[in-house]
Amino acid sequence: MHRSVCGGILVFALLAGSAVSAPAQETATPIFQAPYRAFQSHEFGASLSDPGEGVDFAMEGFYRFGKDNKDFGLGAGFADDDGDNTLFLIGGDFRTQVVNYSESFPLDGALTLGFGALFGEGDDVFLLPVGISLGRRFDLENSSTTFVPYVHPNVVPVFGGDDDLQFTLGLGVDIRFSERWAILASGGIGDVDGVGVSVAYIR
Repeated sequence: MHRSVCGGILVFALLAGSAVSAPAQETATPIFQAPYRAFQSHEFGASLSDPGEGVDFAMEGFYRFGKDNKDFGLGAGFADDDGDNTLFLIGGDFRTQVVNYSESFPLDGALTLGFGALFGEGDDVFLLPVGISLGRRFDLENSSTTFVPYVHPNVVPVFGGDDDLQFTLGLGVDIRFSERWAILASGGIGDVDGVGVSVAYIR
């Protein structure tokens, strides 16, 4: 049964207009996750983000693989701060679907867990994000294109330097526009401003 794409486009427009502040996940960049993956077995790609105040930009490469309703991701990259210093980023995450939409609850949901580290001048920083992603897939009729708008709140314990506990709300949309390519865009509201976009090759 086809799901109406009109709702997906509307939610995407709302998210794009509101994505002005995003806190971090495991690598302290505003790259969030939909409740399920766009790929069948694996994907790899690159992300470019503006993590907000104090950091000019960040670039990361990532690889994800999955089976059944679970998948794992690994990523690494770097970020340049306003003082021309370079931070090296590394992280991994796990996602498993825990909620399926029904007549009583209109969204799918996934539990997300992560671990990441930032290395550079000054203290090393370690992050342990725990979150729940809620959203819904919309299929474009007579096409392989799908939209997955979602929200992704996280609690992020931060260790190293000044220990902290961050609360984040990611907003995003995954767009699979062919059998092999997807664009993943996200932003949000939380302790760190920023927006990010990823391009993924999917199999």
